[in-house]
Amino acid sequence: MSRRRTDKAPLNAEINVVSLIDVMMLLMVIFMITAPIMQGGVDVALPKAEAKPLEPKSGLVVTVSRRGDLFVDETRMSLGEFRASFRALADQRAKQGVYLRADAAVPYGTVVQVLAIMRAAGVADIGLVAEPEDVR
Repeated sequence: MSRRRTDKAPLNAEINVVSLIDVMMLLMVIFMITAPIMQGGVDVALPKAEAKPLEPKSGLVVTVSRRGDLFVDETRMSLGEFRASFRALADQRAKQGVYLRADAAVPYGTVVQVLAIMRAAGVADIGLVAEPEDVR
């Protein structure tokens, strides 16, 4: 004896939005967590100094890391490559400003070498980036 349902439940043609909202919330949480990580750059512990903060500009950023590695924006270079290519980079982008970020543990001689290369390329206005001091 087979059972036949003569009184079937009506079909529900609505979209279940609860699962869509769950997926949307999950994606939002993922983007909120990964957005700060995606901000590129070279990790540098800048020296602290009492100075007025500068207005952020989109200039050429030269970074010297703790190990003495040189980065132009986020491109790693050796000192020889930097010496050979900085003049061309400065001609293209020095109008917007050149900023030097050096780790506090970098030897003074390395910073002076980088500054000398920048000055030899004809860049007269170089901004040295530092962290503000903690006022107690």
